[in-house]
Amino acid sequence: IPSVYRRQVLGLMAVIAPAALMVYYLTGIRFGFHRSLFPTGLAAWNRVLPIALAVLATEYLRTVILAQESRVATVLMHFSGVLSEVALLAGLSTVYHFNSFMDAVGLVFFPALASNLLYHYLSARYGMWPVVVYRGVMLLYPYLIPYEPAVPDALVAFAKMLLPLFVYWFIGGLYEKKQRRALQRGGKWQYAVTAVAVVISALYLALISCQFRFGVLVIATDSMTGELNKGDAVLFERYDDQTLEVQQIIVYEKDDVRIVHRVVDVKHINGETRYTTKGDANNAQDVGYVTNADIVGVATGKLPYVGYPTLWLRELVANSLRGD
Repeated sequence: IPSVYRRQVLGLMAVIAPAALMVYYLTGIRFGFHRSLFPTGLAAWNRVLPIALAVLATEYLRTVILAQESRVATVLMHFSGVLSEVALLAGLSTVYHFNSFMDAVGLVFFPALASNLLYHYLSARYGMWPVVVYRGVMLLYPYLIPYEPAVPDALVAFAKMLLPLFVYWFIGGLYEKKQRRALQRGGKWQYAVTAVAVVISALYLALISCQFRFGVLVIATDSMTGELNKGDAVLFERYDDQTLEVQQIIVYEKDDVRIVHRVVDVKHINGETRYTTKGDANNAQDVGYVTNADIVGVATGKLPYVGYPTLWLRELVANSLRGD
């Protein structure tokens, strides 16, 4: 790769990263803004410096390893880079239970996986500095800007997953047209696999986020055995104040736990609608009542048995966190 291309790509990455942030902040016109969850100003420097050093060290190591042209070393470096990105974005210490683990997978791991594909591509062809500039902007802006758009986390994660793929396509289109034509026949499968991975990841993010019309939840107990068995995945439609009737199965939240039970009674008291719920396999009704504010969605169907891998993973994560 000519050195002039290296300088041009470095300049492009220095423009692309701020431009992406500008688009992100323009979405605040639609979603509004909230204060950054990260410390800003002078209080942020004790985090900014370690992150900057971590990025420099990781990218220098990536450049050295890729220069060895060892497939095994390259694969190991890729997954090491993904773990590094996850740690810097979310912090592994924030994974206290299974739900936070699944949030980390969907909202951080998938974008980190896509980002590291771009990092490998740029580092192997144009050196470490375009990656350092891009990662520096994307990782450090929360510590430098006190406010950020209140965009749903799933949409942010999806954008962070698509942006590296777009940059990969854009850079390749500018500087590697000849190579791409020569490899087009052999690269069809790679493009197909990438497209499938993006679609699956997008569906996963959409379903677990519950920011869209439909969501999915794995049944983890025996309280609804018969209708919804342990290990099934229930599909539900987001609740938007639609009228609910007795015998409908709803998803509601109590004490930060999502529960899937059937409505057995509906009462209207002082302008408030109160739903009494019960698990089909339980002997007694649930304690208390459910209001509209507690309801997440209304069950529309189920996928039998597909939730078992999630339950096994849940048990594995729980045992690891307990130190078993």
